[in-house]
Amino acid sequence: MTMKRILAPIALSLIAVPALAALPHHGAKPHKAAVAQKAAIPAGPPPTAPLAVPGVPQPPVLPDQASYVLMDAQTGAVIAEKSPNLAWPPASLTKLMTAYLAYQAIAHGTLKMDQTVPVSDVAWHTGGSRMFISPSMTVTVNQLLHGLIIDSGNDAAVALAQAVAGSRSAFVQLMNGEAAKLHLAGTHYTNVDGLPEPTLRTTAMDVALLSRAIVTKYPDYLKISAKKHYTFDKIRQRSWNPVLFHDPTVDGLKTGRTKEAGHCIDATAVRKGRRLIAVVLGGPNWVASTNSIEALLDYGYQFYTNATVATAGKTVGTMATPELQNTAIPVAAAHDVVMTIPVVTAKALITTVSYDPPAQAGIVKGARVGTITVASGGKTIATVPAVAEIADKPAGFLARMLRRLHKAL
Repeated sequence: MTMKRILAPIALSLIAVPALAALPHHGAKPHKAAVAQKAAIPAGPPPTAPLAVPGVPQPPVLPDQASYVLMDAQTGAVIAEKSPNLAWPPASLTKLMTAYLAYQAIAHGTLKMDQTVPVSDVAWHTGGSRMFISPSMTVTVNQLLHGLIIDSGNDAAVALAQAVAGSRSAFVQLMNGEAAKLHLAGTHYTNVDGLPEPTLRTTAMDVALLSRAIVTKYPDYLKISAKKHYTFDKIRQRSWNPVLFHDPTVDGLKTGRTKEAGHCIDATAVRKGRRLIAVVLGGPNWVASTNSIEALLDYGYQFYTNATVATAGKTVGTMATPELQNTAIPVAAAHDVVMTIPVVTAKALITTVSYDPPAQAGIVKGARVGTITVASGGKTIATVPAVAEIADKPAGFLARMLRRLHKAL
């Protein structure tokens, strides 16, 4: 990736731009999309790179976006952010939690992918974007998940909510309960589909956290969100996620669009085996929000990496143990430590070990014997307990005497 791609707007192909501009928003009928107004962008602090060190460029400015978060999916580290906790209407990003709870029910065995779900009149008459189900149809959970994630069907959201909890109101209670468990402090749900309501709110940080939970616990979600089209009842609909059509490394997750929310994208990509999550809220159109997602992903992949700074079982030093049968005990990290750090930092890691007072009464394998410190540029970036790799017993009286005599000579 080049600096030009990161710091300058990314041009979408001439084929993609008209298609993106033509997409209607999730909360209204298609013919109203062309007259939708851009959401007001509040003033906020400039973007920051929480993990940055001298020599690492600042994140993209992205003035069109109200807020954004770039997160590493493996470590959960936030690489870049702008107003990450700004309360914002989520629009159809609400359906991330709807899908999360549906997959949770499948994991618990209370819902099955091939299970048929009755379509209520309530689901049938739900407005906004739809997968076009009706009470006369036979529809499965698998089909509803496709309609929810690809078509962003509000009708699918209601049908799934009723299948899981019996009613929309009961499902909303589950949504807010799960949000609390996931520590989504800035999120409050009032419906299952994201249609505008005054107190329906989330934040870019919460969307990233929820997305990380989805890709970690329920990766099958991505098998659906990666699809560009879905056909149900002979109606073929294009995925709402415009980044799918622009970047082959992207395989999810969800988008949201209403007049007050603007164009919101929650995307995830895998490049060279590493997954990042990028969230932008409040964009003026799909092209700008797609460009912003790409700028964030390019920034994260070019300037940051995941480094294993400590590996369990790998000897990093030896501890002097003159009172034990072995005079030195090999030590290693108690557990693996993987960190998201700047590339320049990863190239200059220094590992040191400080030891506790030498054991005299013997030692067991795995016992803590000190601390491993990993630093770069004079700054400590990680500490991990150092543990003994072998067990040892106290040396005999004669052995200790001979050692002392040898040391005295």
